[in-house]
Amino acid sequence: MAKKSLTPADRALLDAARRGDAAAVRAALAAGADLEARDEEGRTPLLRAALADQVAAAEVLVGAGADVNAQDDRQDSAWLVTGVTGSVAMMRALLPGGPDLALTNRFGGVSVIPASERGHVAYVRAVLAETGVDVNHVNRLGWTALLEAVILGDGGRTHQEVVEVLLAAGADPLLPDADGTSALAHADRRGFHGIADLLRAAEARAGSRDGEPGR
Repeated sequence: MAKKSLTPADRALLDAARRGDAAAVRAALAAGADLEARDEEGRTPLLRAALADQVAAAEVLVGAGADVNAQDDRQDSAWLVTGVTGSVAMMRALLPGGPDLALTNRFGGVSVIPASERGHVAYVRAVLAETGVDVNHVNRLGWTALLEAVILGDGGRTHQEVVEVLLAAGADPLLPDADGTSALAHADRRGFHGIADLLRAAEARAGSRDGEPGR
């Protein structure tokens, strides 16, 4: 579908959002800029602000009714990219806009999945505590946030913390990937001993709850 032609006010709004100039955002809106104007990559002003972590500009846009779920040509939305940037402040700025927690990116993932991969501990903790995002959501690769933290993480202390937070929030250690391989098996295979210990203990607890002997 052809993109709508941008007016000078639209371009001013898109640029102001990316720069984080809240006053210029207000001025562009007052001049008649389209709140949902799209740049060449299909990004709205709010998405541009989110990508650049420009919280003040995002707050103005959300207050004006900007769509936090509008997706660009890559299926990114302002909400989804907070999982990539790891910005807790931006996440909280977008919450009043009513983000669709089940909306997925091009990989079929929700925001907590890329955040777990990248080791954004504070974000993972906040998004799980402050929203109802599904900690056990499975993306198109067959990975949950827990699996992604192990498979794409580096096994260091940061990713250990992510695993701890995910497990405390109800992540299922027994959910395997699309090939039937568990997070524990991946951790053992990669030599992530600290994470493997956490997962082994979690599997034992899960087995006990199911009435099976702990492993």
